[in-house]
Amino acid sequence: MARLALLSVSNKTGLIDLARSLVEEFNFDLISSGGTAKAIKDAGLPVTKVADYTGSPEILGGRVKTLHPRIHGGILARRDVPDDLSDLANNQIRPIDLVVVNLYPFEETIALPNVTLALAVEQIDIGGPALLRAASKNFAHLTVLCDPTQYDDYLQQLRQNQGEASLEFRTKCALKGFLHTSSYDASIASYLSQQQKTESTPEQFTLSGKQLQALRYGENPHQSAGWYQTGNTPTGWAAATKLQGKELSYNNLVDLEAARRIISEFPDTPAAAILKHTNPCGVALGSNLNEAYQKAFNADSVSAFGGIVALNRTIDAATASELTKTFLECVVAPDCDEDALSILAAKSNLRILILPDLSNGPTETVKAIAGGFLVQAADDIIVDTSKWQIVSDRQPTQTELEELLFAWKVCKHVKSNAIVVSSDRTTLGVGAGQMNRVGSVKLALEQAQDKAKNAILASDGFFPFDDSVRTAAAAGISAIVQPGGSLRDADSILAANELGLVMVFTGVRHFLH
Repeated sequence: MARLALLSVSNKTGLIDLARSLVEEFNFDLISSGGTAKAIKDAGLPVTKVADYTGSPEILGGRVKTLHPRIHGGILARRDVPDDLSDLANNQIRPIDLVVVNLYPFEETIALPNVTLALAVEQIDIGGPALLRAASKNFAHLTVLCDPTQYDDYLQQLRQNQGEASLEFRTKCALKGFLHTSSYDASIASYLSQQQKTESTPEQFTLSGKQLQALRYGENPHQSAGWYQTGNTPTGWAAATKLQGKELSYNNLVDLEAARRIISEFPDTPAAAILKHTNPCGVALGSNLNEAYQKAFNADSVSAFGGIVALNRTIDAATASELTKTFLECVVAPDCDEDALSILAAKSNLRILILPDLSNGPTETVKAIAGGFLVQAADDIIVDTSKWQIVSDRQPTQTELEELLFAWKVCKHVKSNAIVVSSDRTTLGVGAGQMNRVGSVKLALEQAQDKAKNAILASDGFFPFDDSVRTAAAAGISAIVQPGGSLRDADSILAANELGLVMVFTGVRHFLH
């Protein structure tokens, strides 16, 4: 007797080739529903509609098709349990040897602009996940395929093993089936959670991803690592185009994300950011991209060697020429013109990535800890300078206020304790990741050297004492921006007034661990 295969797929890639091989090469009977049955029939292959096989018509506009004992009995029956086989015989149910199912395009649907909740709900598959779970559970007796990339491997299994798929292969396919349904349910739960529009974290948080690439290693060669995409529709770095260069590494991707976050702060003006180990060594704005990059590079040319560069405008020939003058790991920009690309080709190992939307980032951050993980909303608060408090006697000039804003935006992306010294919309010194704020102040001022005169200093956290204010004034700093909120704010304000500095409190802290 011919074996029976159930085919019901939303993604019909490879469907006809698979169906033809099953029928003509391996003597399968096919049952199918809806558009899948029509596609198989139109290809001239024999197929029985699920409704004809079960004797029950599709109802509720197609919402109920495969939820029937003749279907699930044929999938779940254990071929080595006599009672199960007796139940099949008594109910005229044929055992199903192959289940080929993929699900309604829910993630693709919610990625559409202006998608409604009603439209999203209609793309929540019910019968498909039920079939996948049933078939995956009974992998000891049948095969489940949920991805067109599995079809050739399955057919190869049949050719190599006298028409049977090995238990090892079936087990692997079952795992993929459970992972597929798990990811699908997680995307639905995530979407519906977002519709609640609550500021609190959800009671349950599920993170799921599909591996895009097995990376050579993680932060160090002894650590394994992989790159995963959330959802079926590529977004963010998964949607980026690599124009040239070596494969991306774990550290490259971590640094690129940090660079994207910084550059997204400056959408309105040509900007460049150069990073090392997720910290900026040079960030600058310019009248054009080439000027911005040169300013960022000259801010710390030593640290820029081997750095990650983010640019917020199309790479032109002039900027490309500057980029080739030093060793860089990666460059990301929204686009790259042909002249620039031909210049960059001289640095064949340099990774050039195109990411048109540099502002599209995650809405939360996740960190693993022993026994679980932490979730927090992304630090994407929009700066509102109207809420800043000028607490010093001296008021900032418009130029100083604009510089304070620039330094504050950069400081947000420096590892705490964070200090940024800037002038002419260019970082002059960065103090990052120190165990005390005084140390970060000294590092930033030491890097800025004599350029600190009349420059701006930004701090991601408050000053608990006035010592940093006095150190900054001694180096020539003219204005300081910080969150405020220390029990000894009055001491810092008094020192600023005594030394003729502008001091601004933002009321917002930007710790980055």
